[in-house]
Amino acid sequence: MSFHITRPIAYLITTGECDASNFSQTGDKIIGNIKAAVDAGVSLIQIREKRLTGKLLFEFAQRSIEITRGSGSKLLINDRFDIALAVGADGVHLTSASMPVQAVRENCPKDFVIGLSVHTIEEAAAARADFVLFGPVFPSPGKGDGVGIEALKAVCSSARDIPVIAVGGIDETNIVSVLEAGAAGFAAIRSLNDPEKMRSTMRRTRP
Repeated sequence: MSFHITRPIAYLITTGECDASNFSQTGDKIIGNIKAAVDAGVSLIQIREKRLTGKLLFEFAQRSIEITRGSGSKLLINDRFDIALAVGADGVHLTSASMPVQAVRENCPKDFVIGLSVHTIEEAAAARADFVLFGPVFPSPGKGDGVGIEALKAVCSSARDIPVIAVGGIDETNIVSVLEAGAAGFAAIRSLNDPEKMRSTMRRTRP
């Protein structure tokens, strides 16, 4: 694994609001958020638009890579390894229901970034991804109560040399505690998809 990126890592996850009925208007809004994120120096951007068909997701990913290519932001596609390769994205983000990490690694370029969502110490310790996304750390809509800072600390300790990115209810009020717990960075939907909130949140991560 050769994942090198400046810390703290800021990781935008798109809202998931896009579907065939609103593809033009909502897609444009998300593309605008991606542009703002690139300008603000967000490290990783994950396209997580699960309601799009493969064709529309491909089109959306093509538009997105045009924005991130040549910038300091890496573009990841949620789950769809095939689309990530087809558009030349920087990587893919996987879950426990996705293709195995090793299967992806055996069929991708050497510098292709593979992220993996984990929810326990055991999963983090066994991960063979370039980084793991752990959470929810704090209460988050649709995710229930968070597991808390102590659980995050334990996972960061068990993951050894694999960067742990915290997710779930993270914003400008608690970023410092997440980083002090040992996380390599943070991922967010709400606090990074609103340009004003994003700029405020990003200021908390910069010296």
